[in-house]
Amino acid sequence: MTELRQRQLRLAARWLFTVLIIGFVVRSVDASALFEELARVSLYVLLPALALTVFQVALSSWRWRYTVERLGLPLAYPVAVREYYLATFLNQVLPGGVLGDVNRAWRHGSGAGERLSAVHGVAIERLSGQLVLGLVVALSVGWLVSSGHLTFGPWDGGQWLVIVAVVVVLGAWMAVKTAIASYLQRLRHDLYLSLLNRTVLPVQLGSSLLVLASYLGVFLCLAWGAGYLDGVESVAVIAGLGSILLFSMVIPLTVAGWGIREGAAAVLWPMVGLPAEQGVALSVGYGALVLVSSLPGVVFLFTSR
Repeated sequence: MTELRQRQLRLAARWLFTVLIIGFVVRSVDASALFEELARVSLYVLLPALALTVFQVALSSWRWRYTVERLGLPLAYPVAVREYYLATFLNQVLPGGVLGDVNRAWRHGSGAGERLSAVHGVAIERLSGQLVLGLVVALSVGWLVSSGHLTFGPWDGGQWLVIVAVVVVLGAWMAVKTAIASYLQRLRHDLYLSLLNRTVLPVQLGSSLLVLASYLGVFLCLAWGAGYLDGVESVAVIAGLGSILLFSMVIPLTVAGWGIREGAAAVLWPMVGLPAEQGVALSVGYGALVLVSSLPGVVFLFTSR
């Protein structure tokens, strides 16, 4: 069997696994109630939500350019935007959620003549976002628990799903931690130049916080369009839960986080006293909107070398 054939089979298997998880989640909730929740989302909120995704790409592209310039690599901003759209689209349709970024690093490195620094630039730019996401998730969980919104009582048959999710998260974290530990040793110098320097760190964390705010803003737009927001407290709860869903997408088991994200929503929403169907509907709406927002990457896929 050729290597290309093996890759095609692995891609097909990952898509099949993703579809099976989504189907399993849909079967675990009330399907009719889920479709009713999806139908509640007003089409008028899609425009501001899509506008937020444009802001995400524009700011993320700037963060990437800022990072690689600290490493001495040139990158024109229009090129950064083009490559980021292309990477976003590939991340949406290829398994793992990082192959688009691998392609982005390879193309930049080929053009700049310095592939290792280009790879480091993409890795550090993503690390900046993950650090902020991890901090926000920790704060969100702390607030949800201390305020009494998130409880760990009986879960109505979903206990096994929580246990599986925890095992998967811990396993993925241990694997990532081991990989990062060995990788960061080689990245130490570039990390200092482009992330840990005291003059650079505030810029990195500030831009990453704005990018994360735009992601959560998309969740809030959809929740607002569905009528889920009725005050500041409900906004905080949905934003906190949304950050946890974003964190669940880091697990590279499916395509673009589909299935993992919906499974996490089906577990989390009842834990704060909300219908599981509401969380799954928001998760599905978010995934569909992000996929649509990545479609400019298709144009760059066929118009760039």
